[in-house]
Amino acid sequence: MKKLYAGALALILAVSGVSTASAANVVANISLSSQTMTVTENGVVKYRWKVSTARKGYVTPQGAWKAKWLSRNHRSRKYDNAPMPYAVFFNGGYAVHATFDLKRLGRPASHGCVRLHPDNAATFFSLAQQAGLSNTRIVVSN
Repeated sequence: MKKLYAGALALILAVSGVSTASAANVVANISLSSQTMTVTENGVVKYRWKVSTARKGYVTPQGAWKAKWLSRNHRSRKYDNAPMPYAVFFNGGYAVHATFDLKRLGRPASHGCVRLHPDNAATFFSLAQQAGLSNTRIVVSN
C-alpha cells in the first residue's frame, strides 16, 4: 500500500508541475592564466567569458569558496567608491562583478576582484541568486 501511495504522490507532483529536484549547482571556474571564467550548472558548461583579475602588485586569491553574499549595486569603500555592480562576494572583499573598463577584459587589470562584462555579470548574479549562495561556488586557479 505504501508503494502505491508513493507512486500516486509522485504522479500528482509530476502532473502538477511541482519540482522535487534540488536547486541547481552553479560553479564559476576562473583561470588566472587564460583570464577566463567558465560557468557550469549541474555539471554542464553554460558560459565561457573573458575576465580581468589582479594586475601586477595585487592578487586574486586562489582556492574554492561558496558565494557569501550578493550586492546588485555595490560600491567599494576601499577604492574611492568605485562601482562594483552585480557583485557576488566569495572571500572577504573579493567578488566577481561587472566592470565598465571593457577594453581590459581578457588581461589582468583589477585590484584583485574578478571583473566581467556587465551583461555577463548580471547573468552570473542571477544564476547565483536563483541557485542560492550555498549552491554557488567560485573556484580560482592558475
